Amino acid sequence: MIRPRRSLLFMPGSNARALEKARTLPADGIILDLEDSVAADAKAVARDQVAAAVADRGFGRKEVLVRVNGLDTPWWLDDIGMAARARPDGILVPKIASVADLAAIADRLSDIGADHTIRIWIMIETPLGVLRVEELAAAAHDTEMRLAGLVIGPNDIARETRMRMTAGRAPMVPALMQCVFAARAHGLDILDGVYNNFSDTEGFARECAQAREMGFDGKTLIHPSQIEPCNAAFTPAADEVAAAREILAEFAKPENDGRGAIQIKGQMVERLHAEIARRTVEIADAIEAMTA
Repeated sequence: MIRPRRSLLFMPGSNARALEKARTLPADGIILDLEDSVAADAKAVARDQVAAAVADRGFGRKEVLVRVNGLDTPWWLDDIGMAARARPDGILVPKIASVADLAAIADRLSDIGADHTIRIWIMIETPLGVLRVEELAAAAHDTEMRLAGLVIGPNDIARETRMRMTAGRAPMVPALMQCVFAARAHGLDILDGVYNNFSDTEGFARECAQAREMGFDGKTLIHPSQIEPCNAAFTPAADEVAAAREILAEFAKPENDGRGAIQIKGQMVERLHAEIARRTVEIADAIEAMTA
């Protein structure tokens, strides 16, 4: 089943009010954060608050991920243990740079008997992560890895490469597209990274449009004001959905059975376009079901 992932909002696990507010927001998903947004002396409190929030099951149809601390920190084992007990939809792991990192997470989850419905998402935010992204994505074929998707970490990529964060992200486009290709090659979803200046609504809208054009499934967010424009950017337009339904209907006619290409309104439409149309309709229907 296709799940809309247009907007996933980071919420600091140390902020009890933010965790409560997250229940009512129209994001497709919530990422309860134990890493960057939580100070070292607040990690334990954040872990307890996130555990309670997840266990309460109060997020409705939203997808719930927990971002744990990195494998190079003293907190990740406790974070993983908490997540295994609380059972969110997924665990987001930062700064993954090798299949060995993935295996360490998988081994830990196996050792503590974590429910296999808990999926793993990984952040690509280092030079090695980008260079090895195809190898990392290919690990999805090993069911023990639990890998469901990739999330871009643009701030860390920029810091570690000394890349400038410019409007339009021209310096970063090659890395972004490499990650999209890897995700699609191995059947994974992929989410674009955050846009830091949440008061720049026009810049954010442009970056959402760019991300959709590149093939991202959605975007991670840092402020609730970004949810609605992000949802709008990644929601198929009504005319796009109508055209997709028409393509499917035409290919479903008995006279078109087995044909590789047909004419619709004076245009040649190939069966590959029917596959694109099917996904458009499925994602539109899934979005409608979420908001019903």
